[in-house]
Amino acid sequence: MKTIIHKASDRGAKQISWLKSYHSFSFGDYQDPNKMSFGLLRVLNDDYVEPGMGFGMHGHENMEIVSIPLFGSLNHQDSMGNDAVIKTGDVQIMSAGTGIRHAEFNGSKTEAVKFLQIWVFPKEYNIQPRYDQKSFNEADKHNQFLTVVSPNQENEQAVWINQDAWFSLANLDAAKELEYKLNGDNTGVYIFVLQGKLGVAEQVLDNRDAIGIYDTTSVAVKAHVDTKLLVIEVPMA
Repeated sequence: MKTIIHKASDRGAKQISWLKSYHSFSFGDYQDPNKMSFGLLRVLNDDYVEPGMGFGMHGHENMEIVSIPLFGSLNHQDSMGNDAVIKTGDVQIMSAGTGIRHAEFNGSKTEAVKFLQIWVFPKEYNIQPRYDQKSFNEADKHNQFLTVVSPNQENEQAVWINQDAWFSLANLDAAKELEYKLNGDNTGVYIFVLQGKLGVAEQVLDNRDAIGIYDTTSVAVKAHVDTKLLVIEVPMA
């Protein structure tokens, strides 16, 4: 088993009047040659957007883009004609493929929105752009891993991703232990602590700390306090 530790305090940061954004990997003005990706996971941005503000229309291509609201809601519009709202408990995915333009903004005039935006390199390039979103129950994450993103198109529970990647969420009670068994060959897991304190691979992770683990087939985790976590499994090459 090999590990890479990313402490919350070591993330890149961008703060302007309406946005606080923390970057686990090189992004925009934040560039660290040692933090370009974890396998095919390219971006994990932790964004806080003030009421009524957001990102104007901009373009992407050949990237799998996953958005996960942590609180509040986010309005989405794109060049495919989608006009949607994603809220806490939802997971959204765009396959940018040959090219897509979209805008995302906080439609609330009173409540901020906090969300993760995650980019994964695609398996097939230049596909037709696509969009999907699904809602998930908090109860289904209690003391177990809930797969919310999957490459298996027959898994109607999860949103489909154009890559051999799996995203799972779990809400663990204090002292709860779980084992995550990897799905793919030559994949690794990037474990991101949303809230709480987690023991994994002889490390203790706090809020927004992360650990990348590879060259293993399973990973054991233990919550030191009530803990919420995200596990992103991706190919390592």
